[in-house]
Amino acid sequence: MVIAVLDGQGAGLGREFIKRLKKEFEDKIKVVALGTNKVAMQNMLKNGADVGYCGEDEIVYFLTNFVPDAIVGPIGILTCGGIGGEITAKIAQTVFSLECKKYIIPLNLHGIFIPGTLNLSIKEIFNQIIEDIALNIKKEDRSLSSPSS
Repeated sequence: MVIAVLDGQGAGLGREFIKRLKKEFEDKIKVVALGTNKVAMQNMLKNGADVGYCGEDEIVYFLTNFVPDAIVGPIGILTCGGIGGEITAKIAQTVFSLECKKYIIPLNLHGIFIPGTLNLSIKEIFNQIIEDIALNIKKEDRSLSSPSS
């Protein structure tokens, strides 16, 4: 399973999430760091990502040519100008149009309120995403091991 983690600035969320992914799943997944800047990408690589892409052109290239099984990032990845202005219209459009599961981390910033998320900590949000990824890995494993007709 290939999971892309998209983040910018210093990639605080991305770094922490990648640590959790690698701790939980070790070699069952490949993690691709998509950093809107070099520092973000490098920080995610230092925390366990297998490969990294940096900047608009590389992010769009990866997402267009190697669609991951899932993408994870803060809500700003869906909005032009998100993540402190680092998400371009091209990145936001590409992420939105992906044919994969999108795990969006709801940060109550910029006047965006998502009902049902107010009392969740980042740790709890990460736990929910990890649980869903685990279910998808189990489904994938079952479909690979079941005999075909």
